[in-house]
Amino acid sequence: MSTTAPAPSLAVSRLAYAYPDGHQALFGVDLTVGRGERVALLGPNGAGKTTLVLHLNGILEAGAGTVEIAGLPVGKEHLAEIRRRVGIVFQDPDDQLFMPTVREDVAFGPASAGLRGDALDERVTEALTRVGMADFADRPPHHLSFGQRRRVAVATVLAMRPEILVLDEPSSNLDPASRRELADILRSLDVTVLMVTHDLPYALELCPRSVVLSGGVIVADGTTQQLLCDEELMRTHRLELPFGFDPRSVDIPL
Repeated sequence: MSTTAPAPSLAVSRLAYAYPDGHQALFGVDLTVGRGERVALLGPNGAGKTTLVLHLNGILEAGAGTVEIAGLPVGKEHLAEIRRRVGIVFQDPDDQLFMPTVREDVAFGPASAGLRGDALDERVTEALTRVGMADFADRPPHHLSFGQRRRVAVATVLAMRPEILVLDEPSSNLDPASRRELADILRSLDVTVLMVTHDLPYALELCPRSVVLSGGVIVADGTTQQLLCDEELMRTHRLELPFGFDPRSVDIPL
């Protein structure tokens, strides 16, 4: 008896998009991310990374091509379910945290989707526990450190039990301890992760695979270590490692 393999978390096929002013941001992007993969999306400023991400939950509508999340086409008819399946954690956690307490922020999404009572409380506790912030549930978010607020922002997305977690520059503005804590959390999650970042050592640490988007097309797709060791690729697409950092010296993440 044959079994059908599950659909990948993300399947982008020949995606093209031009903004209303005529600027063509994407030129036929193809990208597949399997369930449970952690993939870094790398590229210079203006490469089209944000435009691609905004297609994943229907904020932008494809000019050509298709986007599917776990087999479900991204489109107006499935928008509510798509936005549950695709959790985006913005670079600035203050863009996501707006309720009086941490608990209310994390509860907002599931409550809006109809969850109530004990089921809602359990969902909130589960999400906060996964990011190590359960003891801060009744604190106002603005009383937390920046790193703590970023972890709460991740919890607001995890509370929706997404198919894919999209992180926009997750390590930016974090002190070394907060950076390490967030890395440990991200490694422990059992969701698909797409991480948009200019922090190449962080990508190497967390994502076995990376994709380079440049000029609206994918120019490289391979192991993160392999790509970061390709000096010509890095130079051509304005990707720079910190001075003295050797990607060959880092153990490949599991």
